[in-house]
Amino acid sequence: MAKCKIKIDQESCIGCGACCAQFDFFEFNDDGVSTVKGKAEDIVEGDNLEEAADVCPVDAIKVEKVEEEK
Repeated sequence: MAKCKIKIDQESCIGCGACCAQFDFFEFNDDGVSTVKGKAEDIVEGDNLEEAADVCPVDAIKVEKVEEEK
């Protein structure tokens, strides 16, 4: 299972909900824009995480692979 750092550009997010509908680690904040549950920037573990960036119509989501510690 991959680990990725997910960051959402709060200024670019239009609150369409595409990310929330497809991935359970996204939620809306009080301003009506998407965020990673718990933090604005977080490490998420799962499969197909790179697809989270593709689902956003305004490219507000950035996904960066995290190197596994050995």
